[in-house]
Amino acid sequence: MAKKKSITLVNLVLMTFTTIYGFANTTIAYDQMGYASIIWYILAALLFLLPSSLMFAEYGAAFKDAHGGIYSWMAGSIGERWAFIGTFIWLSSWIIWMVSTASKVWIPLATLISGHDSTPQWQLFGLGSTQLIGLLGILWILAVTWCDVHGIDAIAKISSVGGVFVSLLTVIFVLASFVVLFANGGHLAEPIHGLSSFVNSPNSQFQSPIAFVSFVVYAVFAYAGAESLGGVTDSMDQPEKTFPRGLIIATVVITIAYSSSIFLWGISTNWQHVLGGNQVNLGNITYVLMNNLGVVLGQSLNLSTATATILGTLFARFAGLSMFIAYLGSFFVLVYSPLKSFIMGSNPKFWPKKMTTLNKHHMPAYAMWIQAIIVAVMIFLVAFGGSTAAKFYTILTDMGNVSTSFPYIFLIGAFPFFKRRHDLERPFEIYTNRGWTNLIVAVVLIVISGGIIFTAAYPIMTHDYYTAFWTIIGPVFFGAVAWAFLAFRTRQTKDRN
Repeated sequence: MAKKKSITLVNLVLMTFTTIYGFANTTIAYDQMGYASIIWYILAALLFLLPSSLMFAEYGAAFKDAHGGIYSWMAGSIGERWAFIGTFIWLSSWIIWMVSTASKVWIPLATLISGHDSTPQWQLFGLGSTQLIGLLGILWILAVTWCDVHGIDAIAKISSVGGVFVSLLTVIFVLASFVVLFANGGHLAEPIHGLSSFVNSPNSQFQSPIAFVSFVVYAVFAYAGAESLGGVTDSMDQPEKTFPRGLIIATVVITIAYSSSIFLWGISTNWQHVLGGNQVNLGNITYVLMNNLGVVLGQSLNLSTATATILGTLFARFAGLSMFIAYLGSFFVLVYSPLKSFIMGSNPKFWPKKMTTLNKHHMPAYAMWIQAIIVAVMIFLVAFGGSTAAKFYTILTDMGNVSTSFPYIFLIGAFPFFKRRHDLERPFEIYTNRGWTNLIVAVVLIVISGGIIFTAAYPIMTHDYYTAFWTIIGPVFFGAVAWAFLAFRTRQTKDRN
């Protein structure tokens, strides 16, 4: 008896929303660009999310029996060598995520304990805050890897609880913002000065045209994850109609959610007064904004100063609890899941036997420890590079954005080659005109590549070579390692034969 198709249009919209929407992306957007970030989120949705999601759906439908994920997609389009390099760079985006998150996870913990980000005051044995957090990040990745290698993964189950808490955080943010808006007679903390408020950033670091355009990488990062939905078309009735319709609806819903959330921050937060100081960075921005929202809510309800301050602390602590649980649960999964998926899904001839060997807990222990060492070394180098806390978290965020965006160049660039194959069964197909397909692919590639190039170019033009190096090193380094590794393995195989 055939398996019943179960994913409906509503299911698809909800799946897409929960996979892509991230609450913290709205706080970073408001900090970096204010209201001006809204236009970039709309453009990124139209020029990246929608067209690329439809491409991933075609990949997933045509390669529905393959188990290598995006590696199988690219291998069937541009060959195994380029697929290996592209997927290796994709893996590097998760490694950079671990570098970033292992350092950022201490901020929600500190906020949960003290009601505000106390990490700038953390010092021990003569180490400054950034260095100490770096060492804690190294201990974190080693501890999580040890637990996963030994099968102690029960903590990963709380990731779903973290998702519930983050959802509640979003609800609290929306409700509190509307209460503040009505209590203040419709006045915004961040006033709108005509069209200029939506095209000019209040942040001095995003005043130049290059910096302004580079923000598209932040927007692309906010929409990342659609490739994980590519394999669901075989679980739908009439996927050729349901999937594109669901994606269009989801794109509209997510774009409205991001845009309205960014706008809602302006109800309670005056950019210059709250974010213009030196104590705010891309690591603690979410907790600073939630604290401020609580304080402003209390003031709007005519509560005493002390009560308003307590309310702000409670908001910040709840945000800290929500994000810490979410980080904790996702970390235990992502330390092994992308790595195991890549190693077990790619051609085993590319790997030494040690890398593909699973221990009694079904974990690639050797590969996981190599990954842990790479993450630890990168955390150490960034943390002890002499940067301030603000610069430290900006570097981590830019590293994450660029490394997450880079693999899409391979995935989307391979799509025209995928379309040229006539030996594949295509149960789902949207791109039927070759000329339009190539044009859309070119536009999406220009958006992604342009954002990456401008993100890397801006610190170079301001002579901040340290930031520029770390911003781009992830995909460049891992791409070079993949190429060298393949060359070595190919030569080694020939010598044996």
